[in-house]
Amino acid sequence: MQGNHFTISYHTAGTLAANHTFTFTVPFACTLVAVSAVASNASSGILDVGTSSDTDLYVSNMDVGDSNVPALLDEAGDFENDVYPHIAAGTVVEAELDYDGAGGTAAQNFTLVLTFEEG
Repeated sequence: MQGNHFTISYHTAGTLAANHTFTFTVPFACTLVAVSAVASNASSGILDVGTSSDTDLYVSNMDVGDSNVPALLDEAGDFENDVYPHIAAGTVVEAELDYDGAGGTAAQNFTLVLTFEEG
């Protein structure tokens, strides 16, 4: 943690053969300020980030980075509705990876880092 920021990360090794969902509950109110996602290959992976009831509420159809060069969303305009998403305490957050997009190349060695700001 640096100042009032903290990160949540998720990694899955190998070539993916199915979609993945990473779910967690935020313990206190926070704001999502950055999303970094990457596969080790030139994949067709697509990421959504939202809640258990609206899975693309914060980020919709983000192309994950390829060949170990992460894609990064870190400006308000990068997120849905052009604002950094404020998330209430107790919200169930879901990040959903479509491992091969629309039937393209499956992601390998996928890594996701979500950066939040407290409050």
